[in-house]
Order: sequence, then structure tokens, then C-alpha cells
Amino acid sequence: MIPTPEFLSALAAIIVIDLVLAGDNAIVIALAARNLPKALQRRAIVWGTVGAVVVRASLTVGVLWLLQIPGLMLAGGLLLTWIAYRLLAGDNGGREHDVGPATSFWAAMRTIVIADAVMGLDNVLAVAGAAHGSVLLVVLGLLISIPIVVWGSTLILRWIERFPNLLYIGGAVLAWTSAQMIVSEPYLQEFFENRSVLKNATYPLVIGGVLGLAWARNRKAKEVLQ
Repeated sequence: MIPTPEFLSALAAIIVIDLVLAGDNAIVIALAARNLPKALQRRAIVWGTVGAVVVRASLTVGVLWLLQIPGLMLAGGLLLTWIAYRLLAGDNGGREHDVGPATSFWAAMRTIVIADAVMGLDNVLAVAGAAHGSVLLVVLGLLISIPIVVWGSTLILRWIERFPNLLYIGGAVLAWTSAQMIVSEPYLQEFFENRSVLKNATYPLVIGGVLGLAWARNRKAKEVLQ
């Protein structure tokens, strides 16, 4: 079966979401395993990531089901809009990476899985929104996220450090996904039915609002530091 353009665009959005949001999870994994013997570090990273992905898969399937409830698609879209802004707001979303190093393989596994479950809301919500209810897209997104977290995260972090504006691309994709969730809300279907202009305007309004507010905040923060 030849993939449709809609399927490919959704998959591309999921890949960008994973690229942008995988860095924090990779940092947690590295911090949790840093005190293990070298022989166990790689095992802890690989199996900890596998365990975290299983947890994330369960959460994502749960979110897919919840987003079918009227009203929650709108709520999820608004929440994802905030997550997109927070990602770009210059404070790394307020996340903390002060994860205590584990002294045993199973302690590292536990730390990685729990931390990923707690921190993974943004990724789960974004992937579920971009997947449009497709379990296949969710599975593909999770399969893509494994090598990103395990092997590609350091490279991604270096790219972002060298080219900070890459974050704005990821933020735009998240904002586009949140706008799509908002206009797909069943409660708003009748409202948007005869207001196609307003429906189409939702995308640039959300994306422009997120990027513009984040840019203004970051510029103001730089001026204060100077």
C-alpha cells in the first residue's frame, strides 16, 4: 500500500517532535547511569530506554483513547500550545535534570522508566495529536524515538547548542499540531463548518502567537542580562 500524503506529513511531524523532545529524556538516562560500571552503562541505557518506550506506548494509546472524548481534543490542543511556547521560552521548559545517579543496574532502570513517564507528557500528547488516532503512526513514532534517544541524542543536543534557532522549527511543528487538534475538536465542528476562513486562520494564529511570544520573551531576557 502506498502511503498517502497525509500519512507521510503526520509521520514527518512525529519525527520532528521526537527529535526536538528526545533530548531531555536522553539527559535523564545519561545522568541516571553515570555512576554505573562501564560494562553496565550501555545495558542500562538500552534496556532503560526500552522500558521507558513501553511505558510511553501505553500512555500514548491511553491518550489516543482519551482524545476521542468530546472536549478533550480542544483541551489537549491548548495544553500542547503551552508546551510549544514553554519549549521555546528560554528556560528549557522549567524542567529539572537533577537526577540522582543510580548505583545498580536495576536502580538505574527504575530511575529511567519513572523519570521518562513523568517527563514524557509533552512527547506523548504531541505524538498522539499528530497521529490522528492512527496506532500505526504511534508505533512508528516510538520505533523512531528509540534510536534517537539511545544513539542520536548527543548529536541533536550539539546541533541545538550550535544552531539554537532549530528549536523554533520544532516549536512551529508542535504549534501546528496543537492548531490541528483544536480545529478537529468535535464540539467546534459546527462552529467551523461555515467559517472556513477562521478555521484556516487558526493555524497561523497559533503558530505565529507561539513563535512571536517566545521570541519576544527571549529578546527581553537577553536585554535584561545585558
